[in-house]
Amino acid sequence: MRFFALKGSEQLGAAAARALSIDLDPHEERDFEDGEHKARPLVGVRGRDVYVLHSLAGGEGVSANDKLCKLLFFLATCKENGAARVTAVVPYLAYARKDRQTKARDPVTTRYVAQLFEAMGTDRIMTLDVHNFAAFQNAFRCESIHLDTRKLFAPLIGKLAGDLPIAIFSPDSGGVKRAQLLKEALEAETGKEIGFGFMEKRRSRNVVSGELFAGDVADKAVFIVDDLISTGGTVLRAALACRERGARAVHAIATHGLFGKGADVLFGSQAIDRIIVTDSVDSAAVAKARYPQAPLDILPIGCLVGKAIRRLHAQGSISDLIGIDD
Repeated sequence: MRFFALKGSEQLGAAAARALSIDLDPHEERDFEDGEHKARPLVGVRGRDVYVLHSLAGGEGVSANDKLCKLLFFLATCKENGAARVTAVVPYLAYARKDRQTKARDPVTTRYVAQLFEAMGTDRIMTLDVHNFAAFQNAFRCESIHLDTRKLFAPLIGKLAGDLPIAIFSPDSGGVKRAQLLKEALEAETGKEIGFGFMEKRRSRNVVSGELFAGDVADKAVFIVDDLISTGGTVLRAALACRERGARAVHAIATHGLFGKGADVLFGSQAIDRIIVTDSVDSAAVAKARYPQAPLDILPIGCLVGKAIRRLHAQGSISDLIGIDD
């Protein structure tokens, strides 16, 4: 096995490597004055099972496009130099939200990104809590592996709720399935009945509307669940609605903490008690440092990623790892 982590994903890569009880393999990345770049492995890859980790969230000084291009070229380089199999380990997959046409002549960018990976000779892609699981699976013709974080978040939910009854809440209809799966995982772990709810959200030309609210949250600890938090507007809107209906505590849970422009409003709100994300992208740690008083907790995922890579390399079961029933 060879395992590389590209620039910007080194910390997560190192954590996954520790879980594998190996060191990250060395590689070179060079940026040129005209904006072009070169990257290459500094160890032989011929005949090897190669894993390349890079999380594709844009950040300060680097765009998602830059990261995507560098990852694609590095995967192709490994294939060019004789790798037997190349797996892209992409905890956060850029453009996964644009998986369908919502306006006339819209792009379906998720599918275009999949075609780019396949054109580079990628044999397999692994990602974490993608925006739309079905769209992800349908976009890729190469093998696609999807990890989720239910087993990571479940113990923390019980701890934060204390003696209060729990309700799992989706901030929009598109996340209902994700919230239901977490609800079922909690019920299996605790043996208790878990409440459930969601609210309506429609977005058109960046204007959000919809007032339908389903579920009983009064006197409960509510956990708003989403795949990502960007500006935080969707989560905050749901939190305020839950507070208006009598929620005793409100917590926000998301796998990917992007925390872009406007997230300061989320961190300054009294409507949310805790915000819990993973370290799938570096922007979560940046936000933690920038807003030290924010009620923000970051769960590590390096161990999960490392275990998944080990199972893939040994032809083991991913379903068993993340708790999917046969």
